Amino acid sequence: MYKAGEPPRFVAGSSGLVSRSRLYSHQTATLIRMKTFFQTMLTAGLLAGTVATAQVEAAELHVMSSGGFTAAYKLLGPKFTASTGNTLDTILGPSMGKSPEAIPNRLERGEHADVVIMVGYALDDLIKQGKVIPGSRVELADSRIGMVVRSGAPKPDISSVDALKETLLHVRSIAYSDSASGVYIERELFRKLGIEDQVKAKAKMIQKIPVASVVANGDYEVGFQQVSELLPVPGVTFVGKIPESVQSITRYAAGIPVSAEHPKEAKALLDYLASPAAQPEVTSTGMDSVATH
Repeated sequence: MYKAGEPPRFVAGSSGLVSRSRLYSHQTATLIRMKTFFQTMLTAGLLAGTVATAQVEAAELHVMSSGGFTAAYKLLGPKFTASTGNTLDTILGPSMGKSPEAIPNRLERGEHADVVIMVGYALDDLIKQGKVIPGSRVELADSRIGMVVRSGAPKPDISSVDALKETLLHVRSIAYSDSASGVYIERELFRKLGIEDQVKAKAKMIQKIPVASVVANGDYEVGFQQVSELLPVPGVTFVGKIPESVQSITRYAAGIPVSAEHPKEAKALLDYLASPAAQPEVTSTGMDSVATH
């Protein structure tokens, strides 16, 4: 530093002689520019690292889903993907039965899944077998059985037990599913109505495909399945749910298989599907909400 009143001192610079005070200002500006440069580089590096981390953490979840919850799942899945970045690779199959597509049979063959969505008691069987993590089970929705006829056909009366019985005795043919609702119809409903022998020859369990599809093409006069599986199929008219006194309510639930590759992300998906925020979509598909958290 030079004292007040003294002439300024000069030092050699790239452009000749410059005052020491000007040199200090030049050095300060240079340091500021260097500091700004390194801060910019550090910030860019951190952002790149964040993006890379997000890309690494995003997972593709393999989901096996049974038909009853599928309509709701198709509405909710894209919202989960949009909010988390995780993608969903989904295959459909019944919760039980002998078909190769049935979820228990897929798992038995060693097919990979991060999440299984299925009938609650079928999921419980998988938990007992050690194939699904016990604490991962979440309740999703209740599903009731309904009936359809082909579009344009008269809607029969099924508003009471007696009306349902008369309808089934007089229709030409009856179709029902190979999952929980169909098992109930075949083993219990016909017996409860006292018409098991009378309808045996004209009632058939439909394998693999939606029951409403065989009603829509005219192969069967009436079809029974869970409401959420009937409503999305074109070419049929929904008649209504069967009377509550002979109704069978199927609880849908979901869990994480013990071999899941992405259990953390799978839990996030299950929490979302069972959340109160998801219930408008669930009920819009004909299912009944069971959200408790």
